[in-house]
Amino acid sequence: MTFELKSVSGKTILFVMAAEAEYGPFLRTRIEPLMTGVGPVEAAIVLTRTLEQLDARDELPDLVVSLGSAGSATLEQTEVYQVSSVSYRDMDASPLGFERGRTPFLDLPATIELPLRIPAVPAASLSTGGNVISGTDAYAAIGTDMVDMETFAVLRACQTYKLPLIGLRGISDGVVELQHISGWTEYLHIVDRKLSYAVDSLFAALEDGVFWF
Repeated sequence: MTFELKSVSGKTILFVMAAEAEYGPFLRTRIEPLMTGVGPVEAAIVLTRTLEQLDARDELPDLVVSLGSAGSATLEQTEVYQVSSVSYRDMDASPLGFERGRTPFLDLPATIELPLRIPAVPAASLSTGGNVISGTDAYAAIGTDMVDMETFAVLRACQTYKLPLIGLRGISDGVVELQHISGWTEYLHIVDRKLSYAVDSLFAALEDGVFWF
Protein backbone atom coordinates (compact mmCIF):
# COMPACT_ATOMS: atom_id res chain seq x y z
CA MET A 1 0.00 0.00 0.00
CA THR A 2 1.75 3.15 -1.20
CA PHE A 3 0.93 6.74 -0.37
CA GLU A 4 2.79 9.99 0.05
CA LEU A 5 2.55 12.65 2.73
CA LYS A 6 2.28 15.94 0.87
CA SER A 7 4.33 18.81 2.29
CA VAL A 8 3.02 22.35 1.74
CA SER A 9 4.42 25.42 3.51
CA GLY A 10 5.90 23.32 6.28
CA LYS A 11 2.71 21.30 6.87
CA THR A 12 2.32 17.62 5.99
CA ILE A 13 -0.99 16.37 4.63
CA LEU A 14 -2.29 12.80 4.35
CA PHE A 15 -4.90 12.45 1.62
CA VAL A 16 -7.35 9.54 2.02
CA MET A 17 -9.58 8.04 -0.67
CA ALA A 18 -11.74 4.93 -0.91
CA ALA A 19 -11.66 3.70 -4.51
CA GLU A 20 -9.36 3.81 -7.51
CA ALA A 21 -12.34 4.77 -9.69
CA GLU A 22 -12.40 8.18 -7.97
CA TYR A 23 -8.65 8.76 -8.42
CA GLY A 24 -8.39 10.14 -11.92
CA PRO A 25 -5.70 11.86 -13.97
CA PHE A 26 -6.14 15.33 -12.45
CA LEU A 27 -5.73 14.17 -8.85
CA ARG A 28 -2.86 11.89 -9.88
CA THR A 29 -0.80 14.93 -10.88
CA ARG A 30 -1.23 16.43 -7.41
CA ILE A 31 -1.45 13.77 -4.69
CA GLU A 32 -0.74 10.12 -3.90
CA PRO A 33 -3.48 9.21 -1.42
CA LEU A 34 -3.90 6.37 1.02
CA MET A 35 -6.52 4.03 -0.48
CA THR A 36 -8.72 2.45 2.19
CA GLY A 37 -11.35 0.52 0.26
CA VAL A 38 -15.07 1.22 0.36
CA GLY A 39 -17.16 1.69 3.48
CA PRO A 40 -16.73 2.76 7.09
CA VAL A 41 -15.20 -0.51 8.30
CA GLU A 42 -12.46 -0.59 5.67
CA ALA A 43 -11.76 3.12 6.11
CA ALA A 44 -11.42 2.78 9.88
CA ILE A 45 -9.18 -0.29 9.72
CA VAL A 46 -6.79 0.94 7.03
CA LEU A 47 -6.46 4.52 8.26
CA THR A 48 -6.02 3.56 11.93
CA ARG A 49 -3.35 1.03 11.04
CA THR A 50 -1.56 3.59 8.88
CA LEU A 51 -1.69 6.32 11.52
CA GLU A 52 -0.35 3.88 14.11
CA GLN A 53 2.61 3.09 11.86
CA LEU A 54 3.26 6.78 11.20
CA ASP A 55 2.98 7.57 14.91
CA ALA A 56 5.55 4.89 15.72
CA ARG A 57 7.97 6.65 13.36
CA ASP A 58 7.04 10.10 14.70
CA GLU A 59 5.71 10.98 11.23
CA LEU A 60 2.04 11.76 11.88
CA PRO A 61 0.68 14.32 9.40
CA ASP A 62 -0.43 17.79 10.42
CA LEU A 63 -3.70 17.40 8.52
CA VAL A 64 -5.84 14.62 7.01
CA VAL A 65 -8.00 15.27 3.94
CA SER A 66 -10.70 12.76 3.05
CA LEU A 67 -11.85 13.16 -0.53
CA GLY A 68 -13.91 11.38 -3.13
CA SER A 69 -17.45 11.20 -4.42
CA ALA A 70 -20.80 11.59 -2.69
CA GLY A 71 -24.47 11.37 -3.53
CA SER A 72 -27.00 14.17 -3.19
CA ALA A 73 -30.56 14.75 -4.32
CA THR A 74 -30.34 18.53 -3.80
CA LEU A 75 -26.77 19.72 -4.43
CA GLU A 76 -25.46 20.48 -7.90
CA GLN A 77 -24.22 17.35 -9.61
CA THR A 78 -20.43 17.14 -10.27
CA GLU A 79 -19.74 20.15 -8.01
CA VAL A 80 -17.36 19.85 -5.04
CA TYR A 81 -18.29 20.68 -1.44
CA GLN A 82 -16.30 20.64 1.76
CA VAL A 83 -17.88 18.84 4.69
CA SER A 84 -19.33 21.24 7.26
CA SER A 85 -20.56 18.46 9.55
CA VAL A 86 -20.72 14.67 9.50
CA SER A 87 -23.05 12.11 11.07
CA TYR A 88 -23.17 8.30 11.19
CA ARG A 89 -26.46 7.05 9.77
CA ASP A 90 -25.77 3.37 10.60
CA MET A 91 -25.90 4.04 14.35
CA ASP A 92 -29.40 3.71 15.78
CA ALA A 93 -29.72 2.80 19.46
CA SER A 94 -32.99 4.70 19.80
CA PRO A 95 -34.87 1.67 21.24
CA LEU A 96 -32.57 2.07 24.26
CA GLY A 97 -33.35 5.76 24.57
CA PHE A 98 -30.33 7.16 22.74
CA GLU A 99 -30.60 9.83 20.07
CA ARG A 100 -30.50 8.29 16.63
CA GLY A 101 -26.98 8.62 15.20
CA ARG A 102 -25.37 8.90 18.62
CA THR A 103 -23.06 6.09 19.71
CA PRO A 104 -24.01 4.85 23.19
CA PHE A 105 -21.57 5.75 25.98
CA LEU A 106 -19.39 7.81 23.63
CA ASP A 107 -19.17 11.48 24.53
CA LEU A 108 -19.86 12.77 21.02
CA PRO A 109 -22.93 14.41 19.49
CA ALA A 110 -24.88 12.73 16.71
CA THR A 111 -23.63 15.42 14.32
CA ILE A 112 -19.99 16.50 14.52
CA GLU A 113 -18.84 19.82 13.08
CA LEU A 114 -15.69 20.04 10.96
CA PRO A 115 -14.47 23.58 11.63
CA LEU A 116 -11.68 23.93 9.06
CA ARG A 117 -12.68 25.71 5.85
CA ILE A 118 -10.86 26.10 2.54
CA PRO A 119 -11.64 29.60 1.20
CA ALA A 120 -14.12 29.75 -1.70
CA VAL A 121 -15.13 26.07 -1.51
CA PRO A 122 -18.84 25.74 -0.60
CA ALA A 123 -19.74 23.71 2.49
CA ALA A 124 -22.44 21.07 2.99
CA SER A 125 -23.51 18.57 5.64
CA LEU A 126 -22.71 14.88 5.17
CA SER A 127 -24.04 11.54 6.38
CA THR A 128 -21.77 8.47 6.39
CA GLY A 129 -23.02 4.89 6.31
CA GLY A 130 -22.42 1.46 4.87
CA ASN A 131 -25.34 1.53 2.42
CA VAL A 132 -25.74 3.11 -1.00
CA ILE A 133 -28.50 5.74 -0.91
CA SER A 134 -30.78 5.98 -3.92
CA GLY A 135 -34.11 7.68 -4.51
CA THR A 136 -35.64 10.89 -3.20
CA ASP A 137 -37.41 9.20 -0.29
CA ALA A 138 -34.17 7.65 0.96
CA TYR A 139 -32.38 11.01 0.80
CA ALA A 140 -35.26 12.80 2.53
CA ALA A 141 -35.16 10.32 5.41
CA ILE A 142 -31.49 11.12 6.07
CA GLY A 143 -31.80 14.88 6.04
CA THR A 144 -28.22 15.93 5.21
CA ASP A 145 -27.05 17.64 2.06
CA MET A 146 -24.97 14.69 0.84
CA VAL A 147 -24.06 11.09 1.69
CA ASP A 148 -20.91 8.99 1.55
CA MET A 149 -19.49 5.78 3.02
CA GLU A 150 -16.21 6.76 4.71
CA THR A 151 -15.86 10.27 6.20
CA PHE A 152 -17.25 9.58 9.69
CA ALA A 153 -14.91 6.61 10.06
CA VAL A 154 -11.97 8.72 8.90
CA LEU A 155 -12.93 11.39 11.44
CA ARG A 156 -13.02 8.90 14.33
CA ALA A 157 -9.55 7.63 13.41
CA CYS A 158 -8.29 11.22 13.24
CA GLN A 159 -9.81 12.02 16.63
CA THR A 160 -7.88 9.12 18.14
CA TYR A 161 -4.64 10.80 17.10
CA LYS A 162 -5.89 14.39 17.64
CA LEU A 163 -5.52 15.23 13.95
CA PRO A 164 -7.63 17.84 12.14
CA LEU A 165 -9.73 16.67 9.19
CA ILE A 166 -11.06 18.27 6.03
CA GLY A 167 -13.64 16.45 3.93
CA LEU A 168 -13.99 17.15 0.20
CA ARG A 169 -16.75 15.50 -1.81
CA GLY A 170 -17.76 15.78 -5.43
CA ILE A 171 -21.39 14.95 -6.19
CA SER A 172 -21.39 11.96 -8.54
CA ASP A 173 -25.06 10.93 -8.38
CA GLY A 174 -28.39 11.39 -6.63
CA VAL A 175 -30.69 13.23 -9.01
CA VAL A 176 -32.00 9.99 -10.49
CA GLU A 177 -32.36 6.62 -8.82
CA LEU A 178 -29.34 4.36 -9.26
CA GLN A 179 -29.84 1.27 -11.39
CA HIS A 180 -26.25 0.18 -12.03
CA ILE A 181 -22.70 0.99 -10.97
CA SER A 182 -22.43 3.15 -14.10
CA GLY A 183 -24.82 5.58 -12.44
CA TRP A 184 -22.04 6.27 -9.94
CA THR A 185 -19.05 6.18 -12.29
CA GLU A 186 -20.51 8.18 -15.21
CA TYR A 187 -19.34 11.58 -13.98
CA LEU A 188 -16.34 10.63 -11.85
CA HIS A 189 -13.97 12.08 -14.48
CA ILE A 190 -15.57 15.51 -13.92
CA VAL A 191 -15.51 15.05 -10.14
CA ASP A 192 -11.81 14.18 -10.37
CA ARG A 193 -11.04 17.43 -12.18
CA LYS A 194 -13.03 19.58 -9.77
CA LEU A 195 -11.61 17.84 -6.70
CA SER A 196 -8.15 18.64 -8.03
CA TYR A 197 -9.11 22.33 -8.16
CA ALA A 198 -10.25 22.17 -4.53
CA VAL A 199 -6.90 20.59 -3.62
CA ASP A 200 -5.19 23.44 -5.47
CA SER A 201 -7.23 25.90 -3.41
CA LEU A 202 -6.05 24.22 -0.22
CA PHE A 203 -2.43 24.38 -1.31
CA ALA A 204 -2.75 28.03 -2.35
CA ALA A 205 -4.38 28.99 0.95
CA LEU A 206 -1.58 27.32 2.89
CA GLU A 207 1.09 28.96 0.76
CA ASP A 208 -0.56 32.39 1.07
CA GLY A 209 -0.98 32.05 4.82
CA VAL A 210 -4.76 32.57 4.75
CA PHE A 211 -5.52 29.06 6.03
CA TRP A 212 -4.06 27.61 9.17
CA PHE A 213 -4.66 24.95 11.81
